[in-house]
Amino acid sequence: MNCMTVGARAIELDKDGFLVDLSDWSIDVATALAAAEDIELGPEHWEILELLRSFYTEFQLSPATRPLIKYTALKLGPDKGNSLHLNRLFKGTPAKLAAKLAGLPKPTNCL
Repeated sequence: MNCMTVGARAIELDKDGFLVDLSDWSIDVATALAAAEDIELGPEHWEILELLRSFYTEFQLSPATRPLIKYTALKLGPDKGNSLHLNRLFKGTPAKLAAKLAGLPKPTNCL
């Protein structure tokens, strides 16, 4: 089990760096997770992270890449709901990395 300190809190992470307890997620935790990935979260990142959290609330799972792209296109339009945009924001692994930063479980079909 890995740990990350955010403020005064110790946040437990699994072997892949995902939150063990999803209720530990916060904006500060997302920012710290992103920093560990060399990503500075901007408005476009937050838009996708909020969308992912809504998807999880609705479906109780983290989407794989194809459903993530379709859901993003449905909610935010085709300019943002495409693989080029999402890959650019999340280093070529949008489903896995965005889920991690959004404080969600690893998508089941991600290696």
